[in-house]
Formats: sequence, C-alpha cells, structure tokens
Amino acid sequence: MSKKEIDASNHDQWLRDEPSALAKLLSPLAGYGVTISSMFRPVETERYPFEKPRVMPRFHGRHQLNRYDDGLEKCIGCELCAWACPADAIYVEAAPNTPEAQYSPGERYGRVYQINYLRCILCGFCIEACPTRALTMTHEIDELVGDGREGLIYEKQNLLVPLPEGALAAPHPMAQGCEDSDYYRGEVSGPTQNQVDWVRANRPDDPSLATVKVVNQKEAVR
Repeated sequence: MSKKEIDASNHDQWLRDEPSALAKLLSPLAGYGVTISSMFRPVETERYPFEKPRVMPRFHGRHQLNRYDDGLEKCIGCELCAWACPADAIYVEAAPNTPEAQYSPGERYGRVYQINYLRCILCGFCIEACPTRALTMTHEIDELVGDGREGLIYEKQNLLVPLPEGALAAPHPMAQGCEDSDYYRGEVSGPTQNQVDWVRANRPDDPSLATVKVVNQKEAVR
C-alpha cells in the first residue's frame, strides 16, 4: 500500500486479518468488558473515615519519636534521617546535652525536629537510617490531612510519644550506674532514685513525679 492509499481514519487497515462482521458488531462492547463484569460482583465499600482501614503490618504511616523506659528521648540529633530522606522532608537541629539539661543519652539531642508531610513520600528510608530506633512509623494516617499547609509541618512536640508508664519527664540525668551504650542496647528498664531526686530538686512541680515508678540500680539495667 502506497502512502497515497493510506486512510488515517481506517484503523482496520492495520489489522493482519480483516475482522468478521460479528467482530465488528461486538467490538464496541469489548471496551466495556471490565465494567460489565464488575456489575455482578459484591459491592465492597470502604467506610473511611468512619471505620478504620485495615492496613498491612508493615504499612508506613505517621512518624513518631520514641523514648526510653526512664523517659529520656532516643533521638541523639545525628541528622542521619534528614540525610537519608529523598524528598528533603526532614529538618533536624541538634544541641548538646548538659548536666543541667540532659534530654537523651550521649552528647547531643534533637532540639528541633520537623517533618514536612507536604513533601514526605512515606518511603521509610529515614527509619532505616536511624541508629537508635528513635524514629519509627505507625499505622496512623488520619492525621495526615489538614485545612492548611502549616498543619502538615509536624514539630517535635507533635511527634514525641507520650511518656511510658512510670517514666520521668526529661530533662534529667541518665540512670545511676548506666552509660549511653546501656541505653542503646535496650538495657535500661526504668527511672532510678537519683533521677527522681534530681527532678524533684530542679522541677518540684513536674507532673510526672506523681506517677513515677522507681526501680533500684540493679533492676534499672536488665
């Protein structure tokens, strides 16, 4: 067939075999095959947000910043999560721990921690990069919506988990007889008396003093 004989509107010319009359008659219905077949299936309606969706065990939802059993924060301000984020959605600003204000084991803590959910793609690279398991991801997705842009930039206070039962609110010293490596190995089981005494001397009105459960020095390290 020469170029002069090609009819752009005649799509049948590209078929290897000429379609039969029946095929030409039924061809419009072929495009509706999926629609027609689904008409006779049971209807499965997701009633979100009135009913929680069922998600897989490894689903990546909203982030959270974790604490140790004595109340100190797990984040050490290393910024590896921010470096690992492909969307540049995480901003971390570290500050040194001092004897007067120790928020985490070791030398530093995350003074500023922000996650911009307008950029976040929930890939999970950040939690893989975290050396202390300070940052993990939950199954929560309800909160990742908002009326404005400002509400989708989460600050540290929005990400920190509540105090564990019987824990003491930071800042306070590390558990007596423990070093930062004991925390990283998960061997600290709760606050010791020296931590309670320090908070009572420096913050006597701290609400966590009323619910703290002291463990002795031997029990503090598993």
